[in-house]
Amino acid sequence: MYALKGILKNKTATTALATAGLAVLGLGTTGAASALAAPPHANHVRIHTKPAAVVKPLEKPAAAAKPAIKEPSFVKPAVLTGTTTASYFWDDASGRAGDTGLPASGKPMQKGMAASPSWPLGTEGYVVYKGVKKPFFVGDRGPGNPSSRGVMLDLDGQTFAELTGGTFDMNTLAVKGNGGFGHIPIEYHITKWGDGTGLKAAPVPFSVGAWKH
Repeated sequence: MYALKGILKNKTATTALATAGLAVLGLGTTGAASALAAPPHANHVRIHTKPAAVVKPLEKPAAAAKPAIKEPSFVKPAVLTGTTTASYFWDDASGRAGDTGLPASGKPMQKGMAASPSWPLGTEGYVVYKGVKKPFFVGDRGPGNPSSRGVMLDLDGQTFAELTGGTFDMNTLAVKGNGGFGHIPIEYHITKWGDGTGLKAAPVPFSVGAWKH
C-alpha cells in the first residue's frame, strides 16, 4: 500500500514537474499537446519565388529596307514602248555641219528636242540607254535616209552625249569622248502623243510620208 502511494505520489510529482516545465516555456498543457501534435514543418517559413525568366536567344536585327530609287519626273506610264536605233543632230540654222535650218516645229533648237520620221510633233517621252534615262520631245522631222535603215530617232547632241558618256562640242556640233559612237540602240517610251500630224504608232521611215497625215 505504501509502495502504491509512493508510485502515485511520484507520478503526480513527475506530472507536476512536466507541467511546470511547460509553463516556463510559455506553453500550457493544451499548447503542449498542440505543439507535440503539430507536424515538423508547421512553423517553417514558406518562400515563394518566381520562376527564372526564360532567356531568348538574341535575334539578328532585321535588315534595313533599301530606300526606293526615286525616278525622274519625266518617267511616267507609257502609251507606247519599243526599241530602235538613235542618232543625233543639232539644227540651229547656222549652216554648220550641214544642218537644214530651224526645226519643223518652229521652236529653237534645244536640249531635249528630237526629230522623228513619223511621230506627231509635240510628242513627249524618254529614252533609255544602258540604264540611263533622258527625256525628249518631238520638235523636228528626221532622220531622212537613215530611217530607211532602221535609225528611227534623232536625239539632240547634248542628250546623246550624256547618254554615251561624251561631251557635245557646240563649235563643231559633234559629240566627242564617247568612243566615236554616232548610233546607239535605245529603248523609247512615249508618255504623251502630240497634237500635230503623224503616226501614233511604232515609227516608220521618213520616206513613207506618215508625218504628213
